[in-house]
Amino acid sequence: MSKMSRRRFFEDSLFATFAAGAAAASLSAIPQTLFAEDKVAASDRLGVLLVGAGGRGGDHLNFFARDKRTEIRFVCDPDSASVERRCTDIEKIQGTRPKAVADMREALGDKSIDIVTCAATNHWHSLTGIWAIQAEKHCYIEKPVSYNVHEGKALVAAAKKYKRIVQTGTQCRSMPANMGIVKFVHDGGIGKVNFARGLCYKRRPAIGPKGDYPVPANVNYDLWSGPAQIRPVTRRNFHYDWHWQRYYGNGDLGNQGPHQTDIARWFLGVDRFPLSVISYGGRLGYDVEKKDPDYVDAGDVANTEVSIYDYGDKCIVFETRGLATPNLDIPVSEGLGTQVGVIAYGKNGYAIQGAAGGQRYDYSAAYDLDGKLLQEFRGGNDAMHYGNFIDAVLANDPTMLNADARCGALSAAVSHLGNISYYLGENNKVSIDELKKALESVKSLDDNAATLARTVEHLETNGVDLKRTPLALGPMLEIDVDNEVFINNAEANAMLTRDYRAPYIVPAPENV
Repeated sequence: MSKMSRRRFFEDSLFATFAAGAAAASLSAIPQTLFAEDKVAASDRLGVLLVGAGGRGGDHLNFFARDKRTEIRFVCDPDSASVERRCTDIEKIQGTRPKAVADMREALGDKSIDIVTCAATNHWHSLTGIWAIQAEKHCYIEKPVSYNVHEGKALVAAAKKYKRIVQTGTQCRSMPANMGIVKFVHDGGIGKVNFARGLCYKRRPAIGPKGDYPVPANVNYDLWSGPAQIRPVTRRNFHYDWHWQRYYGNGDLGNQGPHQTDIARWFLGVDRFPLSVISYGGRLGYDVEKKDPDYVDAGDVANTEVSIYDYGDKCIVFETRGLATPNLDIPVSEGLGTQVGVIAYGKNGYAIQGAAGGQRYDYSAAYDLDGKLLQEFRGGNDAMHYGNFIDAVLANDPTMLNADARCGALSAAVSHLGNISYYLGENNKVSIDELKKALESVKSLDDNAATLARTVEHLETNGVDLKRTPLALGPMLEIDVDNEVFINNAEANAMLTRDYRAPYIVPAPENV
């Protein structure tokens, strides 16, 4: 890539600022003439390899094909139909057709590629980033940046060793609504804050009965499986529903959760592993949904999960719900809460990221202890986060990033740790009385009994018979924060990594 002139660089930065300033608008609402205005020669543009042609890949291409500082030159996906469709979409936007490849290694050695942007399946995220970094490319990697804790540590080590710019796809970090409310909290706007509650109340229906389904004819299953061992396809919908199978995905605690675990950490200012974690939950209610008491769907991750993270003087509780549920309101007022967001509890009030119900990433608000509005914070879209990444790449300055590899690895790790406790205890079915008794000894800044009571009420409202299908309680796992491993628990430590399949091996951090 030839170097831009100083004048051109500042023109481009001005454009980026304008795009970022369209805070309340979606990317598609930004005038297309701005994207199409050709002030940057093709030879000056950053060449992009897009890995992952599924749903989230469409969001990636919608930005990188329009921003005049970038040009998508390769699209990679093991699904030949999806990759060709995306190449056609890109050609319509940017005027040139990228090359379609099934194996990213065909493109990583191409000198015209400066950036790799990854929207592949979770179990490919870290290896995509590591391979790209080793090929001296900068990376934008969707959340979670890792499928497990080991992978996050390896990605961070690679970014540091090769001095590459790596942005995590937690776009909330670049939205003015979130930046504003976090600053408000850090400046003492609701008093001292030691506790934050992350919420993923997202309706997720059953994914169909477990079976033996054919691999789609247009999918290269060896490449799709990558780091995972080759296994039969047991889900009806090959694409997307891998999220709900732990061999490839991380459930909603690891899918949606990294957005909210990230903001919970941000509110509390915690940049390390917790001292301990414990989870309880289950995959419940789908037999009621299907009106079949013997129904068991192909998913094997929790659709109801509560994880408690002890940071010593601070605490995070994360609640995942996949069945129908209303908002979680703040204690003093109905209608002031969220379904997908974070509530920070202060001495003098509450801060709600994603306030006003729903999934409003571009709106947050703070309230006093009586529920009176203190301040609103608005604005944000995905373009801001992509733009922040490109700005950092052009400046070759990782300190400009709003969500670097370490930030992403920590927020993903919170989800991974919670899931490990649940997985280790999923066969430990307990009665509500037994669970309530066990939680009495769990250190937390939350009211553990009240959160359990709300969870039980939620499940019973959805017709779940907790005597027939009880909740499972995971073990309390203590953590060596310095070394980021569990203390005296070999079974839990084994789940920090996986059995990799050559040649798709995520190396140890010291070997990247």
